Amino acid sequence: MKTRLAVGLMSGTSADGVTAALVRIDSNRLTVLRHKTYPYDAALKKRVLAAPELSVAELSRLNVELGEAFAAAALKIAGRSKPSVIGSHGQTVWHGPNASPPNTLQIAEPAVIAERTRTTVVADFRPRDLAAGGQGAPLVPAFDHFLYGNGPLRAVINIGGISNATIVGRGRIHSAFDAGPGNALMDEAVRRATKGRRDFDDRGRLAAAGAVDEALLRRLLAHRYFLKAPPKSLDRSTFGPAFLARAYPRLSRKNLPGALATLSELTARSLWLAVLENSPSAPSEIAISGGGALNAHLMRRLKILFSPVPVRATAFPVMAKEAACFAWLAARALDGKTNNAPAATGACGSRILGKIVPA
Repeated sequence: MKTRLAVGLMSGTSADGVTAALVRIDSNRLTVLRHKTYPYDAALKKRVLAAPELSVAELSRLNVELGEAFAAAALKIAGRSKPSVIGSHGQTVWHGPNASPPNTLQIAEPAVIAERTRTTVVADFRPRDLAAGGQGAPLVPAFDHFLYGNGPLRAVINIGGISNATIVGRGRIHSAFDAGPGNALMDEAVRRATKGRRDFDDRGRLAAAGAVDEALLRRLLAHRYFLKAPPKSLDRSTFGPAFLARAYPRLSRKNLPGALATLSELTARSLWLAVLENSPSAPSEIAISGGGALNAHLMRRLKILFSPVPVRATAFPVMAKEAACFAWLAARALDGKTNNAPAATGACGSRILGKIVPA
């Protein structure tokens, strides 16, 4: 791959906003030059979270509005730099890899991004992998292999709204999958209990003050998704508002610490069990990125569960990884190089993912 300046754009299941990263990519190295998350305003975030229930007309409008938001984020992060490509994951509205036929939908109109930025955009990465018999996600494992593939065996975990794990090293991806809920259930619990006045549990302080409901936790861990073998992938619908409502029909400030302690433990234990079940041997380390790496309580629980294997935040900027991944995927697509990970998604072979919208 020739040296490129690229921008990556990502909005995850928590719908906090657009994370943008400006990166420099060489044949065997990627450097994050700067990154930032540009939050959605309250009204836009509400509609993004409600996207699966919107009418066709409302969804079409939201697609263009998000295109404008993504374009604005790209322009801000690029500054005076002139990237050769922008990679946009978009905002997932629906992901149905096990439907008949398999289907997925990410919005944030790439034509709008290309028009506003006057830069070539690569977007809509998942459908080609689905068409090739894969899950269409997770997409990050190909990037994990680029970053860590030649090193020792590691479990590389990203904890966003959902959590995904890549067991990688010794020259290959050994297993990769969406592991289960990440921050989305905890964030939704905070929103419900505070009637929208708060969006998340800062550094896990409330969870640390609560007690885990072990009986409920056992029931939650019996969910059929945890019993499935990889390849497997998720969107917000599986571990989302309906799942939370079944676990906690009534949420208030009084029972919120206990709920957060239990939901945090669900994230930690599901990751721990998934790595134990899918790693060929004990990893040399557990490398954590995403918003979960900033949750001190969750990190403490992961360190205890995985001990004596060290658990640490990645040296790579933890909040930039997914956006940087899509910059890398886009650069690969523009250079005509494969950028999926069949070992992660179950696709029948290597493919070039992404639709290219010229500048």
